[in-house]
Amino acid sequence: MWERGLVLSAPGKVILHGEHAVVHGKVALAVALDLRTFLRLRPSAEPRVCIRLPSVGVVRSWDTLSLQALRRGFPGKELLPEPAKSPSVEQLETLRKFAGITAEASAPESLATLAFLYLFLAISAKYGDVPSLDILVWSELPTGAGLGSSAAYAVCLAAALLTASGAISCPMKEGDSTARWTEEELSVINSWAFQGERVIHGNPSGVDNAVGTWGGALRYQSGKITPLKRVPTLRILLTNTKVPRSTKVLVAGVKEKILKFPAIMNPVLDSIDAISQECQSVLEAMPANPSAEYYPVLEDLFDINQHHLNVMGVGHPSLDRLCQVTASHGLHSKLTGAGGGGCGITLLRPDTSPLAVEAAKQDLCACGFECWETNIGGPGVTLHSSSSLNTRVLHALSE
Repeated sequence: MWERGLVLSAPGKVILHGEHAVVHGKVALAVALDLRTFLRLRPSAEPRVCIRLPSVGVVRSWDTLSLQALRRGFPGKELLPEPAKSPSVEQLETLRKFAGITAEASAPESLATLAFLYLFLAISAKYGDVPSLDILVWSELPTGAGLGSSAAYAVCLAAALLTASGAISCPMKEGDSTARWTEEELSVINSWAFQGERVIHGNPSGVDNAVGTWGGALRYQSGKITPLKRVPTLRILLTNTKVPRSTKVLVAGVKEKILKFPAIMNPVLDSIDAISQECQSVLEAMPANPSAEYYPVLEDLFDINQHHLNVMGVGHPSLDRLCQVTASHGLHSKLTGAGGGGCGITLLRPDTSPLAVEAAKQDLCACGFECWETNIGGPGVTLHSSSSLNTRVLHALSE
């Protein structure tokens, strides 16, 4: 059925609890964010493969003969996704040369192009030629904000190319508004998406692409990823302070503090671990549409964890301001991700008045922040019929 074209999407992610502590072997909880990346795939009448990423200014196309020649001359046989194997330096160098991208180029558009080429070649090599096609990708997720935008892109690419190659089924039936793949097929999508993430990030944890594939919430500890049994959909405000930060510098700062004050900092890490585990228990006990009585514990956990993150040195005046503004409206917030700026999340109870939410959003925007009212805990990679898409998405995909 894909010959008539496909539209699919994958969610971004936020870390609910466990930022930084996870680097030191503690539990982190990651949840799907209902801001999504959408991909439209259409067969091409020309013997060409085209990818368009309007949000980062990419329009690239290659004729299929050139791509077949590139695949035949590709260095090494390590095209298949194996947990231990990242794309090799030689392979990435070959792709850069082919695409005319310099070795130093690390801009999102360059990395997105390389990830597409790698996945296209690797999936063709394993499952037979992917036909001529035209791909357009549009995202609701800001790039570089720690919200899993590159993983959502990699998951969409993997799902689309695997479906087009026949490696996995097209689960969409006549009359369906949305459809999802089987667990087994989702595992295949996830393993290829992880390869795409490796092209972009080098050594990712695998959490972001797993959230993009399965949705819901995942527990991550020391490389082990476990989906939570049952996850309610929770409403949040997501706020981007737009303050840039370096994750690497922040992680190094936390490590330095732990080495300098182990007797003080190790109990903080243990406490964050306990917060993640307590939050997991609460989420798994909550029904799909929870009533307000479940929220006081979740709010307390947000407040305690935010204080811990400040103690670890990854806070920022912009995040303090975010917490103060939302607290003045009776709401509870914490940073999400690396800290030092970046994004924060604010929990919204089912009985929070729309006026309070609107007033909080206006005050946050007045600080120069960008704000979205959205959900966490939603579905992973999903196929869509046109009727299931809102006007904004349809317009973006009709370019």
